[in-house]
Amino acid sequence: MNKSELIQLIRERRSFLCVGLDTDPAKMPEHLRSAQDGVFQFNRAIIDATIDHCVAYKPNLAFYEAMGIEGLRQLKLTMDYLHSLGKPVFTIADAKRGDIGNTSERYARAFLDPKGDFNFDAITVAPYMGADSVTPFTVYDGKWVILLALTSNKGAFDFQLTEDRDGTPLYQRVLETSKQWGSEENMMYVVGATKAQMLTDVRRIVPGSFLLVPGVGAQGGSLEEVCRYGLNADCGLLVNSSRGIIYASAGTDFAEAAGREARKLQQQMAEYIK
Repeated sequence: MNKSELIQLIRERRSFLCVGLDTDPAKMPEHLRSAQDGVFQFNRAIIDATIDHCVAYKPNLAFYEAMGIEGLRQLKLTMDYLHSLGKPVFTIADAKRGDIGNTSERYARAFLDPKGDFNFDAITVAPYMGADSVTPFTVYDGKWVILLALTSNKGAFDFQLTEDRDGTPLYQRVLETSKQWGSEENMMYVVGATKAQMLTDVRRIVPGSFLLVPGVGAQGGSLEEVCRYGLNADCGLLVNSSRGIIYASAGTDFAEAAGREARKLQQQMAEYIK
């Protein structure tokens, strides 16, 4: 999905919501825990209940890789289902990869190749190893790198906000340097909702780029603040909510509850992007 298609989808659904499919079998409703393909059944029900209210889905690969081969099979079933629906949706492999060039090439092929098993639209990438670890992800047309810039976890203060001798925080240096590796057409940035006021500085450096913003909902981030500091003329935001949607209920009504929570966020978003 290219940038203009993503912008059009946001306008059509009046939403910039991304639903995180961080599916933990231990937190699924009890009747699905021992069911055949229970993880996929859970994901499918969540997707059916939320797809009209969101524009993106973001499976966190750790939850699937932790289940071994079976987990990756559940992920493939989920991706196959999303591709079969006939409704446009942006898909993100939350994998946080980043390694030397030939390894990154394989990671890119694994998750972004249209002929591969997963065919995601985007993948999250760590920039620590520099250009040759990031640029292999930019070779597929219509695919995106989502570069970690300013994350919402407490440990972000360990490195991301440290300043060089000129007083420039590391995350700002990442933003500036990475503009040489990609463009607004194939590179986004992760900026945590709990750092919302810093979006002003982010927007000064990458005014036209899309930002993936986790941390709204269970992590305490404010949608209002994210929109105040982060919206641009094209919207320019994908705001993720995971636990607050997919675990809105632990009962048999889990999908209906997820749909209600997604709709609440969509209605708020529609007001911000009128």
